[in-house]
Amino acid sequence: MVGPSVLSVDVEDYFHVEAFTGNVSRADWDAFPCRVETNTRRILDILDERSVSGTFFILGWVADRYPGLVRDIADRGHELACHSYWHRLIYSLKPEEFREDTLRAKDCIEQTGGVAVRGYRAPSFSISSQSLWALEILAEAGFTYDSSIFPIRHGTYGIPHAPRAPFKIETPSGPLVEYPISTFRLSGQNMPVGGGGYLRIFPTWYTRFGVDRLRQEAQPLIVYLHPWEIDPKQPRIAAGLKSRIRHYTNLKRMESKIRMILTLGAPFTTFHRAGLDQTAEFYELRQATFA
Repeated sequence: MVGPSVLSVDVEDYFHVEAFTGNVSRADWDAFPCRVETNTRRILDILDERSVSGTFFILGWVADRYPGLVRDIADRGHELACHSYWHRLIYSLKPEEFREDTLRAKDCIEQTGGVAVRGYRAPSFSISSQSLWALEILAEAGFTYDSSIFPIRHGTYGIPHAPRAPFKIETPSGPLVEYPISTFRLSGQNMPVGGGGYLRIFPTWYTRFGVDRLRQEAQPLIVYLHPWEIDPKQPRIAAGLKSRIRHYTNLKRMESKIRMILTLGAPFTTFHRAGLDQTAEFYELRQATFA
């Protein structure tokens, strides 16, 4: 049995990304030319062509300024979910700061879209071993699932020992289903596949190989992308070389790669419709605040 495929979009603009926080102040976001509306609608058109529905994790800042875009996403049959308000790393926040940011974003998206928001994804997958306390706050806020844990080793995110398949977490505020980002096993390591820079930068053969491995394991394929990744004409930010390489490499090829990966795996759908929570088992993520 092949695991389901879920398509997810983190709705943010090019100047919101963590790689540029040292060069772009949040106080200046309104001064940058926004391209998120046009780029997101381009993604919606691509999904319409293939009759694919997905989950859109929307930045509260975007929802506040582009309510018509939020309604359009919902009207086209996609699931609305939350990507925080200010796109800050969770482990850099205090619990009360995280709670305030999350509730503000959730309320904005719900009021704008007219539907309940069940899902959350942290900026830069920043629910790590140091910020598992955030899961209790998500459950308290009424979320039923999260997709913020990346079971890999990385310099700024990741919980390499976390399960690779969807799992349930019991918190003092109730249970959450966690949908970890897709990885496949290679030489004893978890390798990322099918999302963001890993889809955009890595060669096509690597993506196909990874998806084939997921099929063999009957693991779900969770694809994620950002609207700015299909925009090669976006304004350039004067950031460091490493950040520029990560951000700008293969922007011209990303749209074709999205179309390619949509032909792989089982038909794509939303997290809510995939029914992955029915097969998820409880797993204890060790954290002092859960004791």
